[in-house]
Amino acid sequence: MEQWVWGYEGYDPAEERLREALCTLGNGYFATRGAAPETDAGEVHYPGTYVAGCYNRLVSTVGGREVENEDMVNLPNWLPLRFRITDGPGAPADGPDPPWWTPDEDGLLEYRQELDLRQGVLNRSFLLADPQGRRLRVEQSRLVHMGEPHLAALRTTFTAEGWSGTIEVESAVDGGVVNAGVARYHALDGRHLTGHRAGAAEPDTIWLHCQTRTSEVCVAVAARTRPADGEPETVRDDLTAPRPARRLTVAVAPGRSVTVDKVVALHTSRDLAISDPLQAALEDIAHAPGFPDLLETHRAAWEELWRHANLEVPGKAGHILRVHLFHVLQTLSPHTADLDVGVPARGLHGEAYRGHVFWDELFVLPYLNVHFPEISRALLTYRYRRLPEAVRAAEAGGYAGAMYPWQSGSDGREETQTLHLNPRSGRWLPDFSRLQHHVGSAVAYNVWQYWQAGGDTDFMHAKGAEMLLRIAQFWGSAARYDSEHERYRILGVVGPDEYHEAYPDTDRPGLDDNAYTNVTAAWVLARALDLLEALPEPRSRELREELGVADETVERWRDVSRRLRVPFHNGVISQFDGYGDLAELDWEGYREKYGNIRRLDRILEAEGDTVNRYQASKQADALMLGYLFPPAELARLFRRLGYAFDDDLWHRTVDYYLRRTSHGSTLSSLVHGWLLARVRRPEAWTYVQEALVSDVADIQGGTTAEGIHLGAMAGTLDLVQRGLTGLEPREDALGLDPAPIPELSEFGFTLRYRHHWGVEVRMRSDELRIALPASAEAPVRLALPDRTVTVDPGESCRLSLLGDRAGV
Repeated sequence: MEQWVWGYEGYDPAEERLREALCTLGNGYFATRGAAPETDAGEVHYPGTYVAGCYNRLVSTVGGREVENEDMVNLPNWLPLRFRITDGPGAPADGPDPPWWTPDEDGLLEYRQELDLRQGVLNRSFLLADPQGRRLRVEQSRLVHMGEPHLAALRTTFTAEGWSGTIEVESAVDGGVVNAGVARYHALDGRHLTGHRAGAAEPDTIWLHCQTRTSEVCVAVAARTRPADGEPETVRDDLTAPRPARRLTVAVAPGRSVTVDKVVALHTSRDLAISDPLQAALEDIAHAPGFPDLLETHRAAWEELWRHANLEVPGKAGHILRVHLFHVLQTLSPHTADLDVGVPARGLHGEAYRGHVFWDELFVLPYLNVHFPEISRALLTYRYRRLPEAVRAAEAGGYAGAMYPWQSGSDGREETQTLHLNPRSGRWLPDFSRLQHHVGSAVAYNVWQYWQAGGDTDFMHAKGAEMLLRIAQFWGSAARYDSEHERYRILGVVGPDEYHEAYPDTDRPGLDDNAYTNVTAAWVLARALDLLEALPEPRSRELREELGVADETVERWRDVSRRLRVPFHNGVISQFDGYGDLAELDWEGYREKYGNIRRLDRILEAEGDTVNRYQASKQADALMLGYLFPPAELARLFRRLGYAFDDDLWHRTVDYYLRRTSHGSTLSSLVHGWLLARVRRPEAWTYVQEALVSDVADIQGGTTAEGIHLGAMAGTLDLVQRGLTGLEPREDALGLDPAPIPELSEFGFTLRYRHHWGVEVRMRSDELRIALPASAEAPVRLALPDRTVTVDPGESCRLSLLGDRAGV
């Protein structure tokens, strides 16, 4: 059971916000941070509830300039349930009411918090003593229902130890919340909700209705609160907006526990099949069963999820991987398939990055493709619905095709800020990260990988094809022929390494010939050419006419895909043109001076310097090529571009950048661990281990409290699934090229490959076993490094990792 519980012993205010993020409960539609229901937002606590895709746009004045930002909105807090002892020996007969209890007051004797991963339940247990010495034990469980996406519930049981009296319990819905979960955003307007109305309804229900200020999304929360057995002694309602509350007085005595249940329904006007969110919330509450029945159906929904998604890895690594998988499934569940949402980079767990959608789906979809392809399709459809906005953005920039934004929100426009705050210096600085046009290649890559894994031709021949071809159009127009180099070049961009946004001593933003950008652009163009040949002739012709892809365009794509420039220096691939000319950084000196230098850019800027001057990267950039493409495919890409590529070149390149990377992103250790598993296996575990603990140990110092890093969490799952097995779903076969590391040499999982459910993969030290269930309708072809093997239904293939054999 220990592998299925993530727990904390004792109460630590300094750790509370981190725990809140890691104890978030969600169901893909909405999620609520693991905050204590007895507390309000402040320096210690930050309750937050977020509905997927619910954004609002506000204009703030920062440094005398108007700044517009769109945020994922912190919605009314449904958790508040506080209590106080109001009667018994030592209670005042007259005078003010005793204070409400919080875990931050004196008298907390025991405290335990446990996240039950198997059942999706957060349990709390604590013992307190009031100033008169009366001891009260409190047991609490909460859920955000995985089967009924609009419901949540909280059960609280009070047990008096050695005394009798009364407890007053207040259950509220707090609509006075703001977006204030990220300190560096405090200069921005965070008041997104307005128009609060409150009321009461039968049975035992209070409600709150409000709306977002600009997007005018209506939000309704209805909360039913009552004792599980019997009736309260008194009930008082305070229906004052924005915080309506119901107060119950209940009697307690030794040996007799009293349980109070709170069931909540949450709807917004973005929901399907409703006429009014308040009516829908009240209907849900009126028909919602009690806590025990809700818990039973919630458990059943989680059991079904785990059946499709469970990953078996022994030891501490397996424990953390299960936590990661739990949070991925809470953010992107089967309910996501019915929503118009993308992949929020920080999950539904906090307000960092304002809830925006970046390229993190690049690290998430490979896992989902072979477990929950319907979710992948929905997330790609989010991109498709915003294709017109990407086309308009490209046109405004002077390009053809589609230019997807680096940060996306509600409607697909560019949400990337133009200024960002360096909290170390207190200065607001220009932000050019919107020049990360490689996000378009990530969208195209995800479209292609989804097709390869699932064979969804209906999607690929329509929405997928249009996106891929539009992105190819963009790269075809962005490439400029340079007669001096006799090659095409892509100028003025920013690569995955966000430290470098410009050349030193220049006012022009952007860099030239970023290797990752150029190689992935060439890959997109090559796949677009493949797609035009693979599509049935009527459809291919229709698309070319619809998108304006003339014969001349096709020939240009072919030429650009073979002649894009990749810079080199000192026998390695250059991150961008001129990278090798930058100054070397005194890495040891900065580590000695500052210790943690992950955010080297902030350190240098605070010193009046700039990281643009140095060969210092935030995260994997050129090395990301080895994350996306297996070694053989990467070699083919470089050969297509006319460059020699071999293991020595790649190993030198990995070594070069490994020494010059500060790992300022949680994705960096993941990518480096993935690469080293094939390049220098003994060193891989250091980076894999860092990727595993990056959130649970908050190695970046405070970032996890603002929201988990969803891409890094999903990436660790995919590292086991694809990185260590070499698993590569293809149209004609399932590729395998194992590269296990000693610390992760035993694991197992089950996947879906195209129309085959239940393909079982098991790694055991020196052997990789692939088994097909007897119920499979057809054989599966396995493409091994040196041969192809066919596995029939009910049979298995064992690939020895010691010798050179594979047998069925």
